[in-house]
Amino acid sequence: MSGPIQGPILVCFAVKEEAALLRLAVPSNVTVLITGMGAVAAERAVKARLSEQNWSLVLTCGFAGGLNPALTHGAVLLDMDEGLTLRPALLKAGAVAARFHCAERVAVTAVDKASLRARTGADAVEMESGVIRRLCAEHGIPSAIVRVLSDIAQEDLPLNFNDLISSDGELSLGRLTVAVLRRPGKIPALMALGHHSKSAARRLATVLHAALTASNEAA
Repeated sequence: MSGPIQGPILVCFAVKEEAALLRLAVPSNVTVLITGMGAVAAERAVKARLSEQNWSLVLTCGFAGGLNPALTHGAVLLDMDEGLTLRPALLKAGAVAARFHCAERVAVTAVDKASLRARTGADAVEMESGVIRRLCAEHGIPSAIVRVLSDIAQEDLPLNFNDLISSDGELSLGRLTVAVLRRPGKIPALMALGHHSKSAARRLATVLHAALTASNEAA
């Protein structure tokens, strides 16, 4: 895909918290889609949108868990099809090239992450990009992963979030409330994760906005 990106771009996030800051100011050719968490929800949401218009590019964005111990909170990572001209703009904005593993479940513990790192060699893990990029390939649409680390390889998540995701790919507030009431000692760790996640969302929005705006200006 040579030359500036001139057509419509679909930017996919699993949950609205990942997309909130970018949605405040996106170029006119960018559409933001909230897919829900996991492959089933992502496939359902993205498949419905791919046939609506001739997308020039699809980005799968949001949070990822670190697998590479050298990576820190807020690192923005990318993996994309060859020849995409958005790549230099993303690198200039602070993203770094990385390998992703798309998993069926949230990697909850540092032990889980170390096992995935050893088995796959990936730098980060998430749950939606595999199916999204497969659908894009089937439709002949270029695609890329641009994700930010909300948790790093060396840390455990405070709760098993696999138990808190509903069948439609949403985080169940009811289940979360029950889990917190059962384990109130996890509240400080949940607050820390919330802080890291907000900072990560802000960092990702900054990188995406800079790269997409630069691409539009080049066009």
